[in-house]
Amino acid sequence: MSEPTISSRRGAFDRYGSTSPASRPEGLADILERVLDKGIIIAGDIRVNLLDIELLTIKIRLLIVSVDKAMEMGIDWWRHDPMLSTDAQALADENRKLRERVEELERDGE
Repeated sequence: MSEPTISSRRGAFDRYGSTSPASRPEGLADILERVLDKGIIIAGDIRVNLLDIELLTIKIRLLIVSVDKAMEMGIDWWRHDPMLSTDAQALADENRKLRERVEELERDGE
């Protein structure tokens, strides 16, 4: 036998005055967990034109997901970004040194 409920604009209350689980508002942590698990994408373009001449275009792409979900989607740019990864920073330094050496050899060969 189910418990009687009283409905109001704030949701359904049981006979003890507490809201039923189905009508309880979700906490911020629950909402954040759901967003990170499922993901949310916000995309938009801003264009500034003057007399039909495009002066500025800004493309905004915002993806909010957990790291696990991003990797599942094939997104892992932070692993290769020199500003975020020590391995990538070492690779960028090595590439810079190699370019300098190639330029030096090309100058000496002329």
